Amino acid sequence: MSEPRKPQRVIPIQPLFASDPKVYPRSISGLFQRWRWVFAWLTQIVFYGLCWLPWNGRQAVLFDLDARRFYVFDFVLWPQDIIYLAVLLVLSALALFLFTTVAGRLWCGYTCPQTVYTEIFLWIERRIEGDRPRRMKLDAAPWSVRKLGLKVSKHGAWLLLALWTGFTFVGYFTPIRELAAAAMTLSLSGWEIFWVLFYGAATYGNAGFMREQMCKYICPYAQFQFVMFDPDTLIVAYDETRGEPRGGRSKKAARGEQGLGDCIDCSICVQVCPTGIDIRDGLQLECIGCAACIDACDQVMDKMNYPRGLIRYSTENALKNRSSRSMIVRRSVRPRVLVYTAVFVTLLVATAWSLATRVPLKVDIERDRAALAVETTEGLIENTYRLQLINASEQARTFAVAVDGIEGIHLAEPLEVSVPAASAGVVTAQVRVEPGVLHGGSHPIRFTVVNKDDPRVVVVEDERFWMP
Repeated sequence: MSEPRKPQRVIPIQPLFASDPKVYPRSISGLFQRWRWVFAWLTQIVFYGLCWLPWNGRQAVLFDLDARRFYVFDFVLWPQDIIYLAVLLVLSALALFLFTTVAGRLWCGYTCPQTVYTEIFLWIERRIEGDRPRRMKLDAAPWSVRKLGLKVSKHGAWLLLALWTGFTFVGYFTPIRELAAAAMTLSLSGWEIFWVLFYGAATYGNAGFMREQMCKYICPYAQFQFVMFDPDTLIVAYDETRGEPRGGRSKKAARGEQGLGDCIDCSICVQVCPTGIDIRDGLQLECIGCAACIDACDQVMDKMNYPRGLIRYSTENALKNRSSRSMIVRRSVRPRVLVYTAVFVTLLVATAWSLATRVPLKVDIERDRAALAVETTEGLIENTYRLQLINASEQARTFAVAVDGIEGIHLAEPLEVSVPAASAGVVTAQVRVEPGVLHGGSHPIRFTVVNKDDPRVVVVEDERFWMP
């Protein structure tokens, strides 16, 4: 007889990714939420309004890629000014390090575009579908005419805002008044249509659907933020010593008479969190420092007649040592912060000085390499140079060109170049010397280009003169 087959062991399949439940943030008011809306208004007024601001007959900020010119108020930046972009990136990184070291993820909680647009989209959602309980009930309900109408209204409002955001974004690269006129006549170019739809779709998807997923899984800043934290970094913190053990109790019960901490375990701090975490579990990667839980907890403490601050901005050392606010402020001035501040301020001042003293003229000189030197009919030795003059100001200028550095060196004829505003001009210069003045080889010379109407605008460039 054959032996009975042993039952096969069934191994349960474990999913590689378990999707998180949808987060329904509860609306809350308070000091920090008012500040969040202040920054939301400021950032959006700047973003939506700056491209419409006229300045010297154009819009104040315009990145004209076709003409390879960036206009930023009175400054006209050319490809040769790429150094300022590099400095801007370095300043941004230093500011990120400095502010994160001092006060954690303030950028994420108050001014990050993902946070701001998520808050705006949530405001639209609340206005149409209601607050947290109504939204949860609506999503759980079967489809009906009412539910379909609410969903269509919400997504329609989201799409309009997202498309306007994409249109505004493109308006920084194509003059926005021209863009609006082209949109009215349905004559937008293919690339303009693409970027309006692309940026609009990104706004619609990120703020409408991905929301906390962007902060938890995609944003690189969230992944390395803790590298910049130290025990004296200001964070949103739950005072475990004061709050535990948590538990529900009657509002009429005296504080502490049941052997419980101040936390009544109402979970409102979790309900208002835009990323759905429980701050009572300690500092977490998903915390964006928005302080919604602080406003929520303070309101609960007020109703219970308990002191505020069970959840508050504090530091790891302050919680451990029960430090006062003045001690937290003093500890914020520490070597790491001072180094970041010194480097940031030094670079910022140097950049501001460079921009303030920047000469609105750029000169590129290239010697004709096809013929290193030629002898003229008069017996002089001549080198030919090609000069490109970039007028980086917004007024037409006339420049005079001179050369020196060798005895008797001169231009074949007086040279003046008129260059329109924010444009480039090219001119050829023949430079001559007597044949017996120099030995053969290469010799240093200087070109001086000066604005005839404003001698302060002058550029001196070194070159080489070749003698046969």
